[in-house]
Amino acid sequence: MGVVNVTPDSFSDGGKFFNAEAAVAHALELVAHGADILDIGGESTRPGAEPVSENEELRRVIPVIEKLAGQVKIPLSIDTMKPAVACAALSAGASIVNDVGASRADDAMGRIVAEFQAGYVCMHASASGKTDVSPDQLHQIVKLAKNQAGAGIVQGISDFFRERLRWLNDCGVAFEQVVLDPGIGFGKTLEQNLALLAGLGSFMKYGRPLLLGVSRKSFIGKILGPGTNERLPASLACATLALANGVQIIRTHDVAETVQALRMAEAVLARRNNVELSR
Repeated sequence: MGVVNVTPDSFSDGGKFFNAEAAVAHALELVAHGADILDIGGESTRPGAEPVSENEELRRVIPVIEKLAGQVKIPLSIDTMKPAVACAALSAGASIVNDVGASRADDAMGRIVAEFQAGYVCMHASASGKTDVSPDQLHQIVKLAKNQAGAGIVQGISDFFRERLRWLNDCGVAFEQVVLDPGIGFGKTLEQNLALLAGLGSFMKYGRPLLLGVSRKSFIGKILGPGTNERLPASLACATLALANGVQIIRTHDVAETVQALRMAEAVLARRNNVELSR
C-alpha cells in the first residue's frame, strides 16, 4: 500500500504532493514501483496536527481520486475518519476506506462501507491518538483504552478487533470486507509499539488480513535516533518481520525498496516452509 499524502503537514512528506497534479504524478510513480494499493489522505494524523474541515479534505482528495480512477487498475483507498469524505471518495472511484477513527460509537461510517460494499481497514488508535470525534465518542474511546491498558496492549487490541467485527456486522459490513490494523504509533508508547510488533501473530485468529503501517514512524527514531527520512532500513526490518508473522499488507512511503525487501523475504520463507510461491 503506497502512501499518497495530499497534505501540507504530514510528518514525513507533507507539502511535497499537496496539489492534485503532484499527488497524481507521485501515485503513478508508486504504481510503477510495484504498489498494489494506493492510500490517499487529505488530513495529517501526526501528533499535534491541526484538524481539517470536511470541505477542505474533500477539496484535497477528490480530484486526485477522480484522476487516478481513470488511470490505474489497482484499488484506491481513502485514508479518512470522516464518513462524508469516505462516501464522496467511494463515489469518485475509491474502493477501500482506511479508517483512523474506527473507535467511533456511531454507525455512519459502517453504513457507508456496507452501502458501497467497500473494503474497510479497521485501525486501532489509543485514547491519546488523534481522532476527530464528539465528546460522547471520545468517552467510548477512553473506555476502550482503559480496558486495553488493564489487559495488556496485545490482548486489549485483540478485544477491540473482536468488538469492532461485531459492530461492523451489525452495520451490514461482511466479514470478508474487513482488514485489521493494530495502529502502530497511534497514541501508543514505545514499549507498546514493540509489544505489538512482537505479538502480531496473535491477531491471526480472526482470519482477516492484517495491515501494518510502520514506515518512518517516530518510535524508530526513539530507538535508533535518525531523522524522519533516514528510517528506511528500520522500516524495512519491521516490514519483513511483519511478513514472517502473517501480515499481508504493508503501508509504506518507500514502495520500491519495500517491494524488493518483501519479495526477498517471501522467497526465503517459501523455501523454509517448502511451498511454492503463489505469485
